[in-house]
Amino acid sequence: MAAPLTLVLIVAVTIRAVLFSSSLAEPLMERVEVVSPLNAWKRVVEGLALLDLGASPYSGDVFHETPLIIYLFHFVIDYADIVFMIADGITAVALYLAVQDYNKTVFRKQKYALEADRYPHDCLELIRTPKEMYYIPLKVALFYLLNPFTIFSCVAKSTCGLNNAVIALFILSTIKGSAFLSAVFLALATYQSIYPLTLFAPALLFLLQRLYIPVNFYRPSFWLFTLQYAVMYLGSLCVIVCLSFFLLSSWDFIPSVYGFILSVPDLTPNIGLFWYFFAEMFEHFRFFFICVFQINVFFYTIPLSIKLKEHPVFLIFMQIAIISIFKSYPTVGDISLYMAFLPVWSHLYRFLRNIFLVSCVMLACSALFPVLWHLWIYAGSANSNFYYAITLLFNVGQILLVSDYFYAFLRREHHLTHGLYLKRKDGSEATLVLK
Repeated sequence: MAAPLTLVLIVAVTIRAVLFSSSLAEPLMERVEVVSPLNAWKRVVEGLALLDLGASPYSGDVFHETPLIIYLFHFVIDYADIVFMIADGITAVALYLAVQDYNKTVFRKQKYALEADRYPHDCLELIRTPKEMYYIPLKVALFYLLNPFTIFSCVAKSTCGLNNAVIALFILSTIKGSAFLSAVFLALATYQSIYPLTLFAPALLFLLQRLYIPVNFYRPSFWLFTLQYAVMYLGSLCVIVCLSFFLLSSWDFIPSVYGFILSVPDLTPNIGLFWYFFAEMFEHFRFFFICVFQINVFFYTIPLSIKLKEHPVFLIFMQIAIISIFKSYPTVGDISLYMAFLPVWSHLYRFLRNIFLVSCVMLACSALFPVLWHLWIYAGSANSNFYYAITLLFNVGQILLVSDYFYAFLRREHHLTHGLYLKRKDGSEATLVLK
């Protein structure tokens, strides 16, 4: 499988290299769907200019990236195009390896269940075969590298690509069973944008399950391992934050990065749910609704962790999707990360109810974003309501997509426990209802 993956990487790099040298690169840096006040390349350049002048990059209200990002580009500014292409390559390879290892785990658990005769005989058609799972890692890499959202994000030099790379490395470390590397990369992802904090629960659940498989003889208690993982995570986060302080000799980055993410002061239009709502909001209600909007990302973690405690990788997928929908400054680059996981759940297609409708909605919205932006900003024949309406529809499409996969996943698990063809007590066919 190394040769097809290499071919995909070569094609992806070629496409990006061509677009970097084309006239499309400059307009993409201005697109509000592709960049946000947090990750726009022009803001990074502005921060670098302030740093070169000996001033704090956070002295104005332009730069809101983390200190490690600005010091990274301080040294590789002339090779920025290559850095973003490498970041996409790292993300794709990490996801490829993670899914490859995850499929082995799934197949092993499935084999144990079959040997123990845990599955009803009428649901054997739901059992996954090695043949159908063989190309899934390659499809995941393909879905990420050749997704137009990923390509546009890379060509626009959105630092979202770097965040995706860190999250992909976190997923790989977790699935490989390395608790220390998992904690380090999760801390780095949290340092970048706060919201990946919600990935702590699925990572802990997966690592605990891996420790308790039959081949392992060392089995620490639940609370001991949880404490160890939490200490590694918080310790790594403290080290990274302190390193940022020593680089800048200032704590200015905390309000400029994390305060900016949480308080949402910049209402530049984007594909998120915040900007229009708070542009129309009375000031004395603002704090309350900021809390209500922000809590959405974190609120679903506990119920989903309880429901999906046996399936932490699917929980990671759900959490990444929720972050990309409900974060304060989302871009299409965030969406491309969870969409890369869709081939992993290809066995759920038979249970999806709205996939055609959702696909049409998301494709139509993606096409209409630049159209309605032009009508509003340039032609003057529309207003912000038009653009926000398509933003709402796009997010409704994402919510329907994620909830449909959630329904399909739970339905398949129910069938694997109770049988595929359910019967009432009187022998008639039963209907399965998700409540």
